Formats: sequence, C-alpha cells, structure tokens
Amino acid sequence: MNIFGVTDTGRHRRDNQDSYAFRQLAGGAALLVVCDGMGGARAGSVASSVAVETFTAAVEEALAGGVPEERGPREALLREACRQANERVFRLSLDQPEYEGMGTTLVAALILPGAVCMANIGDSRGYVLENDSIRQVTADHSLVQLLVDRGEITPAQARVHPQKNLITRALGVDSEVECDLTWLEPGEGGRLLLCSDGLTNVLEDETILELSGREGSPEGLCRALLSLTLERGAPDNVTVVLAQL
Repeated sequence: MNIFGVTDTGRHRRDNQDSYAFRQLAGGAALLVVCDGMGGARAGSVASSVAVETFTAAVEEALAGGVPEERGPREALLREACRQANERVFRLSLDQPEYEGMGTTLVAALILPGAVCMANIGDSRGYVLENDSIRQVTADHSLVQLLVDRGEITPAQARVHPQKNLITRALGVDSEVECDLTWLEPGEGGRLLLCSDGLTNVLEDETILELSGREGSPEGLCRALLSLTLERGAPDNVTVVLAQL
C-alpha cells in the first residue's frame, strides 16, 4: 500500500489550521486522518492537531493486540477513538480561555484486509477513485448539505452559497459528538482520497478525477491537486491524503 499526504496554508490564510496523519499498521492495516480546525488561528490549529494525535493514538492502541475479525468491534474502536479525541479537545477549550469554542472536522479511513471503514464529523471529505470514476463516500455535516437534502437548493448552488462553510457537527465543540461510519470494499488498485474543504471548495469532482487519470502515484496526484488549487486561488488551507490500495 502506498500512502502520501500534503498540506498548505493556501494563498490568503496566515496560519494552517489543518492537520493530518497516516500510519501503516500491523496485519496489513493502515490509518489515514485529516482534520480542519476552527476557532481562531491558534485555537484551530491546536484543535486539529490534538484531534489527529488523540484519534491516531487511540486506534493504534486498540489494534495493538490485533485486528478484530467482526465489524462490530471494528466500529466500536473507531467510535471510541472519536470519543477520546472529542473529549480532549473539548476539555482544552474549557480549561484554557484562549481555546474557548474551538473545534475541528475529522475524516478518517481505517484500511483493513478486504474492507475500509470511513469515519467523519463535519465537512472534510472522503472519496473513492476507481474504474475511471469518483465517488464521495462521506456526507457533509453542513447547512448547505441540509438544504440540498431538503431539495431547497441544488448541489451546484451549494458550491457558491454564502453560508457554505457553516457546519452542523464538529469535534470538540460539545461534550459528545456522533461520527458517521461508512463501510467500503474498494478493489485492488483503487484510491482513497481524504481532504479538507480547502480542496473541494476550489476543485470539482470531475477535475479531481481527471488529475487522477494523469498521475500514477499518490505523491504525484497529491502534489498535482495542491498545485492546481493554489493556482486557482486557494482561499483556505488545503490538505490531501491519498492511499493507493
């Protein structure tokens, strides 16, 4: 398995509030995670970095004794990792006034032999690219997604909506938060792409797919996606993590 990740402040922000990590784990497993922080420059970067660190450590600890065979225990360890990350960020926001109200999105993929489970909170996204197609796996927890689901606006209108950055769920804002879990069975050679909205607010899915067809390696595709996003203005931080299965 080949994994690569990049992050950049973008063209207009002074600080990078995105964080990411990926780990190759025992038994042919791997973990990818991207977080996009909020709550002011310093608070946002603290929220995202603490969430990545806590979530990753919790998953690694849970898998230290081996990968569970059943889906239930696999889901339980991801939910527990989200719970621990949420609790740590939330407690920091209560204990230190400068971090009040901070939070972060989270999207993660636990890659196991024959299956992948994605977890997400907020509007950072997970995609599968395979068979010359691209599919968004995660559902945004955002105001505009609610409006799309209700049929009040179209997906095209959502991309330019003035409130497109308002999210309805975030890690670390409340004492408890629910993560969505989605199971996948991507084929060999497929790609998993995790990203912050700094990428998807600039590049449409078709553009991501087109670049994927040109770039044969995860590093090449990550760098190409970042380069084009920066070329098109990159008003926000941009983070991309890609796994070639």
